Amino acid sequence: MSENDAQPTQRRDQAHADPGGETAPAPGLESGQDTGDDNGAQVSTGGEAPGVPEAAIPELVIISGMSGAGRSTAAKCLEDLGWFVVDNLPPALIPTMVELGARSQGNVARIAVVVDVRGRRFFDNLRESLADLEAKHVTRRIVFLESSDEALVRRFESVRRPHPLQGDGRIVDGIAAERELLRELRGDADLVIDTSSLNVHELRAKMDAQFAGEEEPELRATVMSFGFKYGLPVDADLVADMRFLPNPHWVPELRPFTGLNEEVAAYVFNQPGAKEFLDRYAELLRLIAAGYRREGKRYVTIAIGCTGGKHRSVAMSEKLAARLAAEGVETVVVHRDMGRE
Repeated sequence: MSENDAQPTQRRDQAHADPGGETAPAPGLESGQDTGDDNGAQVSTGGEAPGVPEAAIPELVIISGMSGAGRSTAAKCLEDLGWFVVDNLPPALIPTMVELGARSQGNVARIAVVVDVRGRRFFDNLRESLADLEAKHVTRRIVFLESSDEALVRRFESVRRPHPLQGDGRIVDGIAAERELLRELRGDADLVIDTSSLNVHELRAKMDAQFAGEEEPELRATVMSFGFKYGLPVDADLVADMRFLPNPHWVPELRPFTGLNEEVAAYVFNQPGAKEFLDRYAELLRLIAAGYRREGKRYVTIAIGCTGGKHRSVAMSEKLAARLAAEGVETVVVHRDMGRE
């Protein structure tokens, strides 16, 4: 990667607002017959006249995750992008929804379904429905919205609503039960978004980066600075530790500033090993990015940490993001913990 300090396509700093929201109720659905075909490119619904082409299978995204983590906001974003969105659909009806889309003669080419524990007993049918979709060669992506227990408790308390699984217990009991119920689905997710420190606009920007536009870039990256004392980012694909560098916190004239300050950045990169790390880590990311592309992965979160997420990790994240942008990778910078002290 070059030394060119090209600017990342977007920058989003620290945020604390709740990305949750409401979506419209699911429309009624009619049952139908789906016979499928062998090559997975089309679906036959059984009602076509002789000589009429079979219907194209719609693109399918399943939105799930923790209650209060922003599923509704993610669904609204896709709806604004022209997707046909169905909220709280019983999983057993997902194949039927895809069939109805295939019958629409191209009017419903992209379907997003919100699936969560509000379905209670219906949620148990999700695994069977996913297997049914796979057997019919329907391509689907799963987006999982994650958040910390602390953030979820704060959001439920702010709206004075109980967690759907807490019963007679506490909010934390409902969160724990839901996290266990969703564990396997989270492991199957194609995209996990941690919304603990994201506001509505930042979550929408992440969804836009993944789904907006007809021409998808080869790889999209989020470079996130963070402080180890505040915990690891749960949605990080790669984590690097900057605590091997001297801490500007102990330099009185630099302590009040952040890694966005030129003097702080110069101090960090004048330390032995800083520039070498940037060069070698950028080279390693080039190797990893090529593998991600081969495996069909289009979104990566790179977490750069230091003690408090204020100086070293911020300065390194900025330089690393500039390197990625210079390589043609659509890059977003997030400074998760900057300003928390």
